[in-house]
Amino acid sequence: MENQKEKILVVDDEASIRRILETRLTIIGYEVITASNGEEALIVFRKEYPSLVVLDVMMPKLDGYGVCQELRKESDVPIIMLTALGEVCDRITGLEIGADDYVVKPFSPKELEARIRSVLRRADKITTNLGVANSGVISIGFLKIDTNKRQVYKNNERVRLTGMEFSLLELLVSKAGEPFSRASILQEVWGYTPERHVDTRVVDVHISRLRAKLEDDPSNPDLILTARGTGYLFQRITEMNKL
Repeated sequence: MENQKEKILVVDDEASIRRILETRLTIIGYEVITASNGEEALIVFRKEYPSLVVLDVMMPKLDGYGVCQELRKESDVPIIMLTALGEVCDRITGLEIGADDYVVKPFSPKELEARIRSVLRRADKITTNLGVANSGVISIGFLKIDTNKRQVYKNNERVRLTGMEFSLLELLVSKAGEPFSRASILQEVWGYTPERHVDTRVVDVHISRLRAKLEDDPSNPDLILTARGTGYLFQRITEMNKL
């Protein structure tokens, strides 16, 4: 059973979905709060400070994309988006503006529960054996990566990363110079095996977000490289200091 203190905000304009998720998530040990539209979601979030947000895309007053953008201005809280949109590009939009994962409607409650557990494990900073875990501050050129505080600095200025972005960076740096497939990254960081090719787009979008935040020229990256036919790798590190 999960930590009772972990609070989940479920945002959906369909009352039946809110009831189902509130019941199931409460049974497995979460505290659940709900909102029926985007504007209410922001009010509840700022009052309750949940550990994770399950956020529907299509809602009245303010849609899920708008809510996600507003939350990212003030918080790194994990966000899982629920989408019934058919086009892959529409599903990816939520990831591009800061969501950690998405689940397509109609969805299995068990699948969503598994995604929640996985994302919260990362957000709760449960350490895994990634080679660099708990090693303190790693200095790589103009980057400093604090694996204890899970913070990154570029040219001595802090770069704000979400929990999943940091876990992805940590994984790549732990075996710098070695390529990871998209499927293996999804398994290591998100905690599930892709069932469809489109699932791995979650990795592509997070890589793009990391590059935008860390690279001097994201369109021509020097740090996070593409391994053709495989996936991604962090550049081979010739000079790395553990402070």
